[in-house]
Amino acid sequence: MVDVFAPRDERDVADLVAQAANSGTPLEVAGYRTKRLIGRPVNTGAALSTGELSGVTLYEPNELVISARPGTSLAQIESLLASNNQELAFEPIDLSRAVNKRPLGVSIGGVFATNASGPRRILRGAARDHLLGVRAVNGRGEVIKSGGRVMKNVTGVDLVRGLAGSWGTLGVLTEVTMKVLPKAEETRTLIFMNLPDEAAIGLMCAALGTPYEVSGTVHLQAPLAKRIADKDLADLGYSISALRLETFSASMLYRIDRLRRDLSPFGEVYELDHGRSLAFWSDMRGLSYLAGTWPLWRITVSPAKAAQLVGALRAIIDCRAAFDWSGGLIWLEVPPSMDANAADLRRIIGQFDADAMLIRAEPHVRAAVEVFQPLPEANMNLIRRLKHAFDPMGILNPGRMYAGV
Repeated sequence: MVDVFAPRDERDVADLVAQAANSGTPLEVAGYRTKRLIGRPVNTGAALSTGELSGVTLYEPNELVISARPGTSLAQIESLLASNNQELAFEPIDLSRAVNKRPLGVSIGGVFATNASGPRRILRGAARDHLLGVRAVNGRGEVIKSGGRVMKNVTGVDLVRGLAGSWGTLGVLTEVTMKVLPKAEETRTLIFMNLPDEAAIGLMCAALGTPYEVSGTVHLQAPLAKRIADKDLADLGYSISALRLETFSASMLYRIDRLRRDLSPFGEVYELDHGRSLAFWSDMRGLSYLAGTWPLWRITVSPAKAAQLVGALRAIIDCRAAFDWSGGLIWLEVPPSMDANAADLRRIIGQFDADAMLIRAEPHVRAAVEVFQPLPEANMNLIRRLKHAFDPMGILNPGRMYAGV
């Protein structure tokens, strides 16, 4: 067991990091520690949790901007936004079910530290695209600030985007400022059943090519579709392909009818009303269909190659897949093995210009394989230089993403 420190303000964070740097003590940096089983196992002398560093520090609904400390729960922020009919448009996902088999809550710092973007990314962009500014403490114990309350062009190093998705290896977030958007008045979902992967991806890409602003596209193979919360759909035992429309109530009927007509060659379609649609996509964000025991990979690839990639993997691995972002994101469960099938998987995905990250596996497996996608040496040299600039003593989540970094 290691000591867990939970500072209550930015000054405490800076003091703790400075002390760790002076003594050369590696720190595990986390929020609620719900994602600590993702990434390479980290050997640290202490843990720094931002879970107590919480609270909304600024909210201006008319300006569509909100600031919060990193330990603020995502649920608290979304509840506050909902009271003004607003939302985080990038629809952050919750990985806790997929990793811990049960929902454990999400902190807003964890959302941006991992760039956790949900189904609406295809329309609204990733989490980092909605991050306006940050305050953080680097590996020297210095407070740094970047960005502000408005989106603007930048020159030089964009620290906001650099810190987003760095998994706590470059700095400890102490405040994040993000843009928000109004909620759509109405949501509907079209469901297609029993489509093969290739046809389903063709469907999703065709839907995105329409002018109706489709905001979510997901295809679940039958074994994963059986796990969703909507029992009427799960009990059918088919694969499920879902398309979401979110818009003004006045234009919903026209858009949904036109979309049904345009996509009729893909087969019979079922429609989920507003309430059922909200529940379905909340389930997609919660990733309950990934709450299994097999190792889990996250693969990003061109949608045009997604079905072929999974087909090539299924020829040698007994795997099951879900496709989000019209096939651009693949969640792949593989049977347990000494390396979570990493050797075969990386050999295959290399033929498709894809990237893969191991999300769920036993600690000894995560210690033995490259959890994050291996990068060319030129890229790794850049990452090492960036790490040294932010964290010269290498104390913040050392080795979490890449060995020796």
